[in-house]
Amino acid sequence: MKRQFKIILIIVVVLGVLAAAIAMFINKKDGQPVSYRTGSVKRGDLLVAISATGTVQPEEVIDIGAQVAGQILRFGKDKNGKPIDYGSVVEEGTILAQIDDSLYAADTAQAAAQVQQSRASLQRAEADIEQMKAKLYQAQRDWDRAQKLGPSEALAETSFDAYRAGYDTAKASLAVGQAAILQAKASVTQTEAALGKATRNLSYCTIKSPVKGVIIDRRVNIGQTVVASLNAPSLFLIAKDLRRMQVWVAVNEADIGKIQPGQPVSFTVDAFPGDVFRGEVGKVRLNASMTQNVITYTVEVITDNSNGRLLPYLTANVQFELTRLSSVLLAPNTALRWTPPSELVALEFRQTSSDAPRKSRREEKPNAKPEQAPPDGQKTGAVWVRQGNFLEPIRVTTGLSDGVVTEVQGDRLKEDMEVILGQQIQATGPAGNTNPFIPQLGRGRGGGR
Repeated sequence: MKRQFKIILIIVVVLGVLAAAIAMFINKKDGQPVSYRTGSVKRGDLLVAISATGTVQPEEVIDIGAQVAGQILRFGKDKNGKPIDYGSVVEEGTILAQIDDSLYAADTAQAAAQVQQSRASLQRAEADIEQMKAKLYQAQRDWDRAQKLGPSEALAETSFDAYRAGYDTAKASLAVGQAAILQAKASVTQTEAALGKATRNLSYCTIKSPVKGVIIDRRVNIGQTVVASLNAPSLFLIAKDLRRMQVWVAVNEADIGKIQPGQPVSFTVDAFPGDVFRGEVGKVRLNASMTQNVITYTVEVITDNSNGRLLPYLTANVQFELTRLSSVLLAPNTALRWTPPSELVALEFRQTSSDAPRKSRREEKPNAKPEQAPPDGQKTGAVWVRQGNFLEPIRVTTGLSDGVVTEVQGDRLKEDMEVILGQQIQATGPAGNTNPFIPQLGRGRGGGR
């Protein structure tokens, strides 16, 4: 009993499917005509480019740090008299910030006192050496007279020995005095070096701009303590010249071989969506980076920013121009990819093979010029145009493409020719209203892509 019920159920389902197919076939033949999405073959310029994303960067950025530790007391003034802040325009030598210098001022005063002390010691040593020279002169004169007399009744032997010892002592004292002068001079040099170091540390408490530029980042606040140890803490970031900017672009390794210095570049930024900025390739950095097994190279693009519209760190959508064609016929890529079903093709162009369609011999006109075969190495394709209620193919030779349109050539192609982009069937219900849930049969391969 169950088996018979299954057989009956299968027969009912099969009959239902057949009835639905017959009804759809009848509706297809007697219903509304097939409509199409269409485009046009246009004549225009074609740009073949490599697309990438980059970041707008100042051409030269200087990181201003602190070489001493201390508390930020105050900021300097910019050229307009306002406290240094983001966007401040500064000149070379402009004071950016002042660090508490009380400790460094004390060290400088102490070093200066030591210099004065060492210089006084040098002067004393020089005075002592003059005194020693005088004593040596007197001792030498006494010793010379003693030598003339010699040990005799006129000069006792003890006196002779005393004059000799006095001369030797005076000569040794002079050598000691000369050594003391050298020591005093070295002490002066040492204390002067310590004073120079203390003075330089004191000057480091005043942070000055080394160049003319614009403050693009301020990383400290008044009252904040900076600590300079092995690395100098960063206080300000100055862009030297914002009239010339760079775009750092990450280019995939598959495209880097097509990038050359001096190559024209165009790019847009989200801040000014309607504007196209232009530049040229400056250099290709060789230090590639790998992210998730994808290797990219950084390309520097130089651009003029005399109007100051480009701001640092904007995201740029970059186009590296490879080839630019002028006044060529362009067909939509969708038209080249779409192929209609055979029942929509004119009878003389229907064929069973998957090759590009060709016109039958009996349809050709006696005086019509035969279509020339494309040169070797060029690709061919076809676009479809209306022929009454059916479609007719036109063979074309395809060239470069920008991903949206493709350069095409063909004897039968004309400017503003309407071509088919895809099939658009209106499926209706019993009341004649459009029903999107009714299956739409008969779409061609790639329809609507």
